[in-house]
Amino acid sequence: MSSAEVVLGFLEEAEPWRLRSPQFPSKVGGKPAWLSQTGLPSHFDLECEKCGLPMVFLLQVYAPISGQDRSFHRTLFLFCCRTPECYSHNDSRCMKVFRSQLPRKNEFYSYDPPPDDEPQSVSEEDHNVLSISGVKLCWVCGCPGNKTCSRCHTVTYCSRHHQTVHWKHSHKKECLSTEAPTVAASPLLFPESELVTEPEEEGKEWEDGEDAESKGGGEQGSVQRSTDGPSSADTLAEADLEEIAFHETEDNKVFQRFKKKIASEPHQVIRYSRRGCPLWVSSNHVPSEEEIPSCTCGAERTFELQVMPQLLNSLCVDSTGASMDWGTVVVYTCSVSCNHGDQYCSEFIWKQDFSSDQQTQDKET
Repeated sequence: MSSAEVVLGFLEEAEPWRLRSPQFPSKVGGKPAWLSQTGLPSHFDLECEKCGLPMVFLLQVYAPISGQDRSFHRTLFLFCCRTPECYSHNDSRCMKVFRSQLPRKNEFYSYDPPPDDEPQSVSEEDHNVLSISGVKLCWVCGCPGNKTCSRCHTVTYCSRHHQTVHWKHSHKKECLSTEAPTVAASPLLFPESELVTEPEEEGKEWEDGEDAESKGGGEQGSVQRSTDGPSSADTLAEADLEEIAFHETEDNKVFQRFKKKIASEPHQVIRYSRRGCPLWVSSNHVPSEEEIPSCTCGAERTFELQVMPQLLNSLCVDSTGASMDWGTVVVYTCSVSCNHGDQYCSEFIWKQDFSSDQQTQDKET
């Protein structure tokens, strides 16, 4: 299998009009810049499967597919829970990803794209608009919400939780006030940045087949257990120790390969390579083909992008206790990018964490 081109994503400051213009931005943080303005994920779709609280927008990547008209415009949206306790080891239920796509000729956008360097007429008020195409949006997170403040009836929310957040943050003072409301970012949103991409330089990629276990799905070896002699607890214990030692060695090799691979571009926050291979941080918890569910259309799902741990440094989520954490977050999407009309289609996400030994090694180096 030949390796697909790898494109790296980096954070960059940008003017607000670029992040909220009809130019389909790739970005991190803030509120989602929805592609299709109908068929948005419901409040239930965006709930954390662990704590039940609404998730918030993490990032979006504009990823059209060349030569496929139904995917002329195509964006992947990632959401995550803000509750640190939900980030238990290798548990992906605190994150979700959705795909939206439109043909070039559609009811929302011009057939011809606007110039890249021409500012659009997007005001700060537009950024806080409460609806698009008749769909009410939550003030806190920018996701669909039909709950309205019972006093002023001017602000909508996706949940009681986000209504409470807004009330404590600023709405308590502004509700029914004759003064203009204060334009302030929601305390639950991540800092907003543009996501710019560039191809990974040739010569820095691992050769195909060099280390299959780093790409997932390959055999990671096995430990031969002796059948000579009596079967005793001591013999089993020795074999178990050998197996543990083997996997620790393999895990260290994969982790060192990960560090070496990203060393030339340490600030990369995503790696994009549709139908390519992810860069794993560990030999443990790598999904088998059976663990990656097929799309609802029946087609297999293949790797498209991964979120790197470096992004955590820009999200301001560090704490002395529990905090959001991952080694890498891997996104698998429908291999044919099937058409769901204007509906947002749920895709598959896999979170792999660093082991405690790897975290210790990283700190030491």
